[in-house]
Amino acid sequence: MTTKKILTIGSRRSLLAQTQTNMVRDMLLAAWAELTVEIVFMDTQGDLNRHDPLPAIGGKGLFTAELEAALREGRIDLAVHSLKDLPVEDSPGLTVAAVPKRAGTQDMLISRQAARLEDLPEHTVVGTSSLRRAAQILALRPDLIIKDIRGNVDTRLRKLDDPGYGYTAILLAQAGLHRLGHTTLEHAYPLPHTVMLPAPGQGALAVQSRADDSNTRRYLQALEHSPTRAAVTAERTFLAGLGGGCALPVAALGTVTEGQVELQALVAQPDGRRVIRVSGSAPVESAQDLGRQLAAEALAQGAKELLQL
Repeated sequence: MTTKKILTIGSRRSLLAQTQTNMVRDMLLAAWAELTVEIVFMDTQGDLNRHDPLPAIGGKGLFTAELEAALREGRIDLAVHSLKDLPVEDSPGLTVAAVPKRAGTQDMLISRQAARLEDLPEHTVVGTSSLRRAAQILALRPDLIIKDIRGNVDTRLRKLDDPGYGYTAILLAQAGLHRLGHTTLEHAYPLPHTVMLPAPGQGALAVQSRADDSNTRRYLQALEHSPTRAAVTAERTFLAGLGGGCALPVAALGTVTEGQVELQALVAQPDGRRVIRVSGSAPVESAQDLGRQLAAEALAQGAKELLQL
């Protein structure tokens, strides 16, 4: 008789986090008949403080610290994160044991006024808590007014429709919208990558475990999608090569075709007045080298000075 193995996943309480955790749970159960998967919900500092701008309170690592502590202490066996929220360096004793197949990487313009950033009325108020999005918006439309917005996806959609908040448009990640079932919003428009490059790791999930837990890592290998891993490795290595964290106005998109990874990346001045763009390609096994190479090119063009503004 097969012995049942129990794995415990730690998850944030937000609806999107729960949805993503359930996706990973279902993938594990489909791959391993002997598994029982339990979910433990936790509050993170990023969830508890829904009002202050993320860069002002410590950046996106605020969404991961409690889950990582629970992993180290053995209270959970794995944690599911949006990869773009995870710091680029592995936390001590932990590793990203699996990167499943990526969802959509585009950002979505949500507005009842226009289908393109170019067509928004002058001095429109656009809601985003992302310096990356804000910088790229202002590079295209310096007249637009950026206003911070916090809360989960449904909260942000409600704020857009409530005139009291003053937003004419907001930006949200395509992957999060679609995972929550918002696939038919009539006023949601994908932004082309030529207008808005995504955050490094956007649309991808990271399944984190203890580095020395070989048994859990064996189970998680069934979830690994190597093209996604190569693409996000190039993106996150680019970010790491700049010496920056998740909150900086940095964007990167890796795509894998026929064993080659192509990387487009940018570093922007926060007000969008200057944008440094770099691109290149390499074999997938050299994804890290490609990320480092393009980071060095961006730094040589003055990226460090932009990030310090």
